[in-house]
Amino acid sequence: MIKNLNLTEVQEDLRIAEHLDMQKLPESVQQMIGLAATPEERDIILMATLTAASACVPNLYFRYGPTGKKYYANLQCFILAAAASGKGIANQALEMVRVLDEQYPMLIAGDSTLAAFYKALEEQNGCGYMHESEGSVITDIWKNAAANYNTALRKAAEHEAISRNRVKGASEIKNPRLSMLLTGTFGQYKALVPSVENGYFSRLLTVVIPGTNGFDKRYVSSKGTQSDVPMVVGQRLLRTYEALMENGEREWSLTDAQKERLGEHLETEYGTLIGLLGDNFHSAVIRMAVQIERIAMILSAMRGNFSECTDDDYETAEFIGNKLLLHMASAYRMIDGDAQDVVPEIKPIDQRRVLFDQLKTEYAHKELVAEAKAQGISARTAFRWNEKWLCEGLITKAEYGVYRKVG
Repeated sequence: MIKNLNLTEVQEDLRIAEHLDMQKLPESVQQMIGLAATPEERDIILMATLTAASACVPNLYFRYGPTGKKYYANLQCFILAAAASGKGIANQALEMVRVLDEQYPMLIAGDSTLAAFYKALEEQNGCGYMHESEGSVITDIWKNAAANYNTALRKAAEHEAISRNRVKGASEIKNPRLSMLLTGTFGQYKALVPSVENGYFSRLLTVVIPGTNGFDKRYVSSKGTQSDVPMVVGQRLLRTYEALMENGEREWSLTDAQKERLGEHLETEYGTLIGLLGDNFHSAVIRMAVQIERIAMILSAMRGNFSECTDDDYETAEFIGNKLLLHMASAYRMIDGDAQDVVPEIKPIDQRRVLFDQLKTEYAHKELVAEAKAQGISARTAFRWNEKWLCEGLITKAEYGVYRKVG
């Protein structure tokens, strides 16, 4: 039996930006990540940037599934973290969107009643960006309307019509395209996603920041002026937004080879994760295919590529999707355990076990590295785990560079 990972290993396994090839990211994403000082901040600003940018990519869509349903770029993401964990850096992504909002209104306040939320979406033709970095602001609003917000956000995530019928009349938002970034505690997350069976769980990307850092001297004093990176990136996104608004809707697509790879990859992930977490997690794995395509499309659009995905952008999106599945598995186990802490003890999926189970009875170094890469694990980490398996008696050396499982 493989032992559970300690907290340090868990943190490393959940990290996303740390293991990305920065040179393969669009320049704007590289610059935004450059604002962060810690691995946790880098993950927060990465997901905040992608989520905020998803609101700035109008009229670009891809078709998915046997019916060819249209999906747009819009991501909805919740960053689950404790106080002083660095989540405030997410506000830099909001500054990007403010550049566009000055000319093309798209911001929707998190501190909105459900009626005000509907009204803002209607006035903006079903499009908008909600950004709230203080979960306490929305807690009171959602206390009595969380279920209704949940339904509206779930439908918006699928671009399904949101209808309501009140005394003052009926209304319908036919094609909602809402991007949303929230940060908050477990209790605030649980108000919106009350159970693992809730349909919104699999549609809401969840990033779990497992720990806090030591005291950061940056918060004592600083010299110079506020970074102009969000403004510069916002100006680029403004040009992207205007270019996409000029000629109506455009279809973007993965290549045939990328589509095949995505299907095969998630088929493997499906079997592994369902075996570890149970059937209630299956929708999260299935819907991650849409999220990976959305992320790839956002990366493409940020380069000015509005037609077909490059291999670099696909590989980056697939890697991020792999890591997000692990984050969502952590959130899944928190909900399932009904934890009460601000950020409860993480009960992560044991990725060492996942990697071990996927390896053949006898495998070489290159096969270990290939399987690790497919799961978003660095070669360095895979070799470290391999040494632990040797020490624990789970494998033996068959010959130089070749290992055999015991039993």
